[in-house]
Amino acid sequence: MRKIAPILLSCMLGFGFLLPSKQTEAATYSPAKVVKTAKHYIGTPYKWGGTTPSGFDCSGFVKYTYKKNGKTLPRTAAAMYTKGKKVSKSKLKPGDLVFFHTYTRGVSHVAIYIGHNQVIHSVSQGVKIDSLNNPYWKPRYIGAKRL
Repeated sequence: MRKIAPILLSCMLGFGFLLPSKQTEAATYSPAKVVKTAKHYIGTPYKWGGTTPSGFDCSGFVKYTYKKNGKTLPRTAAAMYTKGKKVSKSKLKPGDLVFFHTYTRGVSHVAIYIGHNQVIHSVSQGVKIDSLNNPYWKPRYIGAKRL
């Protein structure tokens, strides 16, 4: 028994690296990689409720993109708005989440800020880049969050 205990302890410690951890998630997350991943899906068609590259809705696109980069987000834009820290529009950085109201009061659309006053998101025309000064999006801006 005395010989087995150190072996078991060594095995338990040695296999600890196989378990998921918050450190692993944080270590793999990079806002720059999120933006790069998002741009890869430009042109992907819009699909209500879509969560895969065969078709995305806005929150499905954001959730999928962040998941590919080590961050798990809730499914809806409104639920995503409850995460992270508020960021003023003037302090936006690539990878921040940007929120809008569209068909209803409150948060109903989410996009990823990519820099230079632009966001990438899934809209009726599919995944595309738009300016925050776009006449449709500018008056619908609600706020932004940094994860």
